[in-house]
Order: sequence, then structure tokens, then C-alpha cells
Amino acid sequence: MSEVADEIDSPKAFTSKILRQLTKSGLVKSVKGPYGGFEIEHDKLAEIKLSQVVELFDGDDVYIGCGLGLSKCDNKHPCPLHHKFIQIRKDLQLMLENTNLLELVENNKENLSWLNRKAIRSM
Repeated sequence: MSEVADEIDSPKAFTSKILRQLTKSGLVKSVKGPYGGFEIEHDKLAEIKLSQVVELFDGDDVYIGCGLGLSKCDNKHPCPLHHKFIQIRKDLQLMLENTNLLELVENNKENLSWLNRKAIRSM
């Protein structure tokens, strides 16, 4: 876990919590022992959709929440972006449901290092 946290420049406690949730859900496998760690079987990479990961951590809030973050926003009392945001949420859901982890790995094989927090902050 420490190696994962260090590699992505993430706090160890936060990374541990995330990995525990991923393991508990069955998306990630925890391997105990001196050469242990966390893994996703290659076959599962094609099965795991981004929507599963988002749902694990955020539930369906990303699909139903207000685009401006307002607590009172619905068809009867819409925020200024409500009707435009409906299509954005639908497109987001479609993309997450149709993208698997293997696509992320295959499309970024030589460039995975940019995913760490330091690289993102320096952009």
C-alpha cells in the first residue's frame, strides 16, 4: 500500500482507505505476504467499468446531483444550468458505463506516470 501511495503521491491513510474499499467490493484483490500487495487480474480489467468505481465511492450522486451543487434543484425548481446539465449527466453516465479499466491501461501504457498527483498539480 505504501508503494502505491508513494507512486501516485497520495497520503497513505487515504490510499489505504481507497484500496480497502476496492478490495471489499471485489474490484481489487489483496495479496498477503512479503511479496503481497494489490492487483487486478488482467481478465477483470475488461470487465470492470468506470461506472462501478464511481458508484462505489459516490453512489449515483454524480448522475442526479445539481450541476451547481445546490441542494434544492429539480424540474420544479431548476437552477440556471439544470436543463443543460441533464444531457451532460446522461453523456457522463454513458461514457462511464462504456469504458473499462483495460481501455485506460491500453490507451496510456507508456504514459501512466502522469496519473500521479504531483504531475497533475504541476500542469
